[in-house]
Amino acid sequence: MHVGIAGTGKMGTAIGKRLLATGHKLSVWNRTPDRMRELVEGGAEPASSPADLARRVDAVITMLSDEPALDHVYFGVDGLLSASVSACAPGKLFIDMSTVKPAKQQEIGARVSEAGATYLECPVGGSVGPAQDGKLLGFAGGTESALKRARPILDQLCRRIEHVGPLGAGATMKLAINLPLMVYWQTLGEALSLIQPLGLDPARVIDIFTDTSGGPNMLKTRGPTIASALEGNQGAKVTVSVATMRKDIRAMLDQAALQHCNLPLTALALECFDQAAMQGLDAADCTQLPVWWLGEGGKA
Repeated sequence: MHVGIAGTGKMGTAIGKRLLATGHKLSVWNRTPDRMRELVEGGAEPASSPADLARRVDAVITMLSDEPALDHVYFGVDGLLSASVSACAPGKLFIDMSTVKPAKQQEIGARVSEAGATYLECPVGGSVGPAQDGKLLGFAGGTESALKRARPILDQLCRRIEHVGPLGAGATMKLAINLPLMVYWQTLGEALSLIQPLGLDPARVIDIFTDTSGGPNMLKTRGPTIASALEGNQGAKVTVSVATMRKDIRAMLDQAALQHCNLPLTALALECFDQAAMQGLDAADCTQLPVWWLGEGGKA
């Protein structure tokens, strides 16, 4: 199958590598062309615009940063569903893997359906490594028929696919899955502040947390990077920025408000992360949050 990817950031690139490795023909587009280079050098064809991408392929995967980016890529002048693509839109398959609000997935899905194309949301759990190995966890929202069409692609990318309901359900599940992890970054900083006077080696501390009920599964993969950050290393690659975390938490709180739910811990975590952002951490990797809390953030 000829697949297109719009959005070749870290995850989009990893997914593209997996698709190439499993024999798919691949075309790619990204707003910043340099970020397509790795996939193009690996055999992917570059597209000049989202519209150009849509015309080339059978199915498009979008992996974008936020809702304005989705609107631009799908409905902009040269978007995936722009006037120049309208004649070939019927029959196309669009799969969105972005982390956005459920209402946005419902809105995009309705507009894609009006164009005669098929739309499935499938945000994923997992990072770059699992993406390249085809071991993501997919949370599909949409019709059974849309999922059936998407499975030849998703089965190459995911070790497990859960069809959790209609459009919007996948986004809701992804926000719920991410919520405990977002709050954990704050609780980790607070926990470390209790043992800071002990003067223990950061790598040893993180190893202890990883081996106990005080550490989630995330520490098994991110633990060394967190320990390195606690040792003063700020050179780690940004995998999940504080800005992205704040965006996702706001989406969680907005969805909770729509459902008349109260998320007090989540709201307090956002207040702390907002404070970190105001002190210059917005573009930093999430591993810098515990460091910040041990320094400026947690001072009484």
